[in-house]
Amino acid sequence: MQLTFISWNVNGIRAVDKKQALHWIDETDVDFLCLQEIKAEAEQIPDTIFKRKFKFQSINSSSKKGQSGVALFTDIKGEAYGCEEVDILHEGRINEYHFGRYVLLNIYFPNGQSGEERLAYKLAFYDRFLAHINALRDAGKSIIFCGDVNTAHKPIDIARPKANEKTSGFLPIEREWMDTLVANGYIDTFRHLHPDESDRYSWWSYRAGARSRNVGWRIDYFFVSDDLKDHIVEAEILDEIMGSDHCPVKLVLDLPL
Repeated sequence: MQLTFISWNVNGIRAVDKKQALHWIDETDVDFLCLQEIKAEAEQIPDTIFKRKFKFQSINSSSKKGQSGVALFTDIKGEAYGCEEVDILHEGRINEYHFGRYVLLNIYFPNGQSGEERLAYKLAFYDRFLAHINALRDAGKSIIFCGDVNTAHKPIDIARPKANEKTSGFLPIEREWMDTLVANGYIDTFRHLHPDESDRYSWWSYRAGARSRNVGWRIDYFFVSDDLKDHIVEAEILDEIMGSDHCPVKLVLDLPL
């Protein structure tokens, strides 16, 4: 069965609703919709974000109002978890959804640009997350995870690599963690299908017309555990869709359910 997954950092779901920027979902074949940085409690999510009514939803809001938060929508029955052992500050950073032998994790990883303390938290979060998904895989689960990883992995994934070598989001230590992630058997699905495609980004600063000039970063991903390698059908960046400083990313998997 082919399943379509969409991931998008909306940078405020109420702001996106005012722009009607999620209405394209009503015309889209999507089985799992994963949103990050919703900046809202469950009761604050407008009914008008799209007309489609998904059967199941999982909302994980931050303990700090107006910050972070993730939301997952699907018609496929499963079990939802909050993953507090990774998100230890309860910032609303993870939806964990089990369906069959698969685990889908929708993640808004921390940003490390506000200082050394926050960078250290980001790196510790990375390590806790990797340990968690490895444990799930060791228990026999197949892993799919998506979201804003807040790091561009390789120079091909950022418009100006030299200028950002000392900027969190492209620091060697952050990129080394992504090397470790891949070495642990997780596949960057976009790069798997598009190994040499350059100038493809998912985030652009609001400053200096960065998006119109395509001065961006690829920091939004879909990763799968390597047992799903042969099930990857499509992995795309939907950079034509506006409404946030990020654009959505898409994954299609052919999975036996």
